[in-house]
Amino acid sequence: MSAAGAAPRATLDLRVRVWGMGANDRPFNQNATAQNVSATGACISGLEHQLKVGDVIGVQFEGKKARCKIIWVMEAGGIKKFQVGLELVVDQECPWLSELPVEIRANLPVQKADNRRRFQRHKISFPLEFRDERVNTPMRVNATDISGNGCYVETTMPLAVSTVLRVDFWIDQEHITASATVRTRDPGVGMGIEFTGVPDETKIRFQAHLEKLDPGMTKPAEKPAE
Repeated sequence: MSAAGAAPRATLDLRVRVWGMGANDRPFNQNATAQNVSATGACISGLEHQLKVGDVIGVQFEGKKARCKIIWVMEAGGIKKFQVGLELVVDQECPWLSELPVEIRANLPVQKADNRRRFQRHKISFPLEFRDERVNTPMRVNATDISGNGCYVETTMPLAVSTVLRVDFWIDQEHITASATVRTRDPGVGMGIEFTGVPDETKIRFQAHLEKLDPGMTKPAEKPAE
């Protein structure tokens, strides 16, 4: 069932930070150890909290974060405490990819160049303001994963799926106000939001604006040999 199970693995001990919602419905945030890692998942040891299979938690290695789904949980005892098997959520980049042995990285499938008309996510911090019209309290946030079509916002108390919000943001000097809808909810981690009221032409301009802001979006076009 798990794609992570079939991926080539490496025995490493990586110090990671993990956070999310425990089985007791309380948020947690702690350091742990990633072992038996692959490009699509890992075994995390040393957790002090019981977690639930199927939940999504956040994992950070050095400066890179990703959301992962829990595919198994085991009470290991001793210094290992609780262990969990994690699988990266679809479209999440592997935080520890650079730590994997060369032979594993060399055999990874080449990422397909996405259709340029589709909105590629950018892992940049981008300021937004959301407002739930029912309570009219502004929520100023920095999206950590954003495209012209929507974003992911980290929060320990995400709103319910289908909540309709008003979103305000800027494209250079232009102020955009539109409707947005909560599409995914990961308790203790965050929520995925779709910009439902943004016209297609504005989405395309916003995507171009994000590409200019993203330092990782250097175009790989190589200069032809003279």
